[in-house]
Amino acid sequence: MQAVVFTGYGRTPQLTRVAVPDCPEDGVLVRVGATGVCRSDWHAWRGHDPVALPHVPGHELAGVVAQIGPAVTGWEVGDRVTAPFVCGCGRCDFCTTGNAQVCPDQTQPGFTGPGSFAELVAIHAADTNLVALPDPVDLVTAASLGCRFATAFRALTGHAPVHPGDWVAVHGCGGVGLSAVMIATALGARVVAVDVAEPALRRARELGAEVVVDAAREDPVAAVRDVTGGGAHLSLDALGSPATAGSSVRCLRPRGAHVQVGLLLGEHSTPPLPIDLVVARELSVHGSHGMAARDYPAMMDLVASGALRPDLLVAEVIGLEDAGAALAAMDHPASAGGMTVVRVDSPG
Repeated sequence: MQAVVFTGYGRTPQLTRVAVPDCPEDGVLVRVGATGVCRSDWHAWRGHDPVALPHVPGHELAGVVAQIGPAVTGWEVGDRVTAPFVCGCGRCDFCTTGNAQVCPDQTQPGFTGPGSFAELVAIHAADTNLVALPDPVDLVTAASLGCRFATAFRALTGHAPVHPGDWVAVHGCGGVGLSAVMIATALGARVVAVDVAEPALRRARELGAEVVVDAAREDPVAAVRDVTGGGAHLSLDALGSPATAGSSVRCLRPRGAHVQVGLLLGEHSTPPLPIDLVVARELSVHGSHGMAARDYPAMMDLVASGALRPDLLVAEVIGLEDAGAALAAMDHPASAGGMTVVRVDSPG
């Protein structure tokens, strides 16, 4: 089959022919129809999140079941599906209680094994990890849910659920941040979007942000606390930096909740946080590591109904032959143009 492969960290990924992956006994092979280009893949390509080389990236996938392992009971060849970027083992206490996103024996396409920049990708524990696609949701839209949209959805609904009228602060208006703006607005929240780039702030306003804050020109903590009348009810660091993580906590009102969505890697993995404020204001601090397949239906229903429009975040659809260049282009600062989705036109 065809797949995009990199043989060394930072080396330009190339489209080449590789062996078809084995179908797991408890899993499936998915014929990939579309796959997102995500900054998490870029981190792996750059060696920030080490993977076994040579490697096929890609974890934001949608397609059709092509082969089924003998232990799979809930799926058939031809089913249209997607899957979380974290796939649980299906057997442990976390998986059986619906928290596969923190499974200690998790697999991650594009990280623990070959990913979806390919015609076929293996998904383990299919009965735990596959998600059926409603008829109105096409494969490009499903791939755009990927990790960013699903992660943002759970960040807003799974830890300290957003209520209509709540103030939500979103620090960083890249892919996951803009997803959070759209979702929070759809849930009835009032959104303050924070970024240092005017195009990103403009796009956040287009997607529903009531207030935008240019953190390059003003103190984001003071601005958020002022406009919200004392602080946000819920604040997300959607970028992943010591500065944005600290600002997200500091801008909260008493009893507010911070959710860390953006990755903090390497030397930035242990940022200082104002624990004095966490204690004094009785704040809660959460991490968000994607969303288990069990929790997808509520989000998928909103997408199918048109209440959520992740397709509006798709700026470009490219072919598999251009996926390597698109991944390498993430070396440069991202624009607010939206995400890139690879359409995989595989035979069969």
